[in-house]
Amino acid sequence: MMGDNRDNSQDSREWGFVPRDHIVGKPLMIWLSWNSSDLPAYRFYDKIRWDRLGSLLR
Repeated sequence: MMGDNRDNSQDSREWGFVPRDHIVGKPLMIWLSWNSSDLPAYRFYDKIRWDRLGSLLR
């Protein structure tokens, strides 16, 4: 769960899991997805999963 201000907010990594009954709404699309594996990537865009970027969710 991400906060409403990406650069200056805390998210679920700070305050833990969010109970299901506290979640309002549903996801519509994948905004950004990147591979966080330990594989070396010299540029940020080498880690982006381009096939998932902007995918609509059902």
